[in-house]
Amino acid sequence: MTMTDPIADMLTRIRNASRASIRRLDMPASNARKKIAAILLENNFIRSVDYIEDEIQGILRLRLKYTPEGKSVIKGIKRISTPGLRVYRGKKDLVKGSRKPGMVILSTSAGLMTERDAITEGVGGEAMFRIW
Repeated sequence: MTMTDPIADMLTRIRNASRASIRRLDMPASNARKKIAAILLENNFIRSVDYIEDEIQGILRLRLKYTPEGKSVIKGIKRISTPGLRVYRGKKDLVKGSRKPGMVILSTSAGLMTERDAITEGVGGEAMFRIW
């Protein structure tokens, strides 16, 4: 069966694992998923990312991050742009001090990046999701 939205699948896996207090999570790898995982690692939402080579496409292994009390660092994830409704933000639409929690990941002409990085680079793009 084909998957219409692999990014939404990744986000749902992370959301479900964090709510169930699962520490390790495996999923099929892709270049977009690797880049999203690298951004989440860089911004301290996950503890580590490993790529495991296999005969098909590889496996992406994420280790989720928890507080000493056992609470997930990830409070929520919300998909903004979907295959049926793309949401774009121009560089003028990006705001430095957003009142909403967390950060937005954008798909720009310069690659996947956070909203903060897009403001610095002076580019806009498709708003993929918000994580807090």
